[in-house]
Amino acid sequence: MKEQLTKQSILLFEKKGFSSTSIQDITNAMNVTKGTFYYYFSSKEQLLMDIHDEYITDLIERLIKISEDELITQRDKLEEIIFLLINDIPNNGPSARVFFREMRHLVSENRKKIKLKREEFRLNIEKVISEGIANGEFLESLRADMIAFGVLGIMNWTYNWYNPEGEILIKELCKIYTDLLLRGILTEEQLKEF
Repeated sequence: MKEQLTKQSILLFEKKGFSSTSIQDITNAMNVTKGTFYYYFSSKEQLLMDIHDEYITDLIERLIKISEDELITQRDKLEEIIFLLINDIPNNGPSARVFFREMRHLVSENRKKIKLKREEFRLNIEKVISEGIANGEFLESLRADMIAFGVLGIMNWTYNWYNPEGEILIKELCKIYTDLLLRGILTEEQLKEF
């Protein structure tokens, strides 16, 4: 039931926004009582925190698997990160939109916790880029921190407009983004192999 309440809440928060969605809206949509809601969540804000925490924790775990894979290049890791974020949209697009839009409604302490996890996510991307710079895959003149912010800026905005059922397939969009990013950061030698 907790999972069902969470899923329904995500859809309502995505459609109406956190502030405009009441606990009554959630319980009505699920055809349960407020007591059922409060059995699983102490407040609407705690529900929002759970949504944020589950979303970012899952992404971090999947990102770490990619970034720690010693059998692939940093370039391949960056491509897999792009694919991870784009391929996540069909399954977790509503959660992502709630994650990016509704964080401001978290209480200060919870907002800090989520910001730390977001920072961890960004730093893992930055590490991949830094290692690519260090081993000569990416241009020496790059700032890994700015490239990581750029990657996230592009990927995070995609949740707002990309329709996986539209004319551009996930693989096509990943290739477009990969080409855009890698052509700007690969060394001359790496570009020849691209």
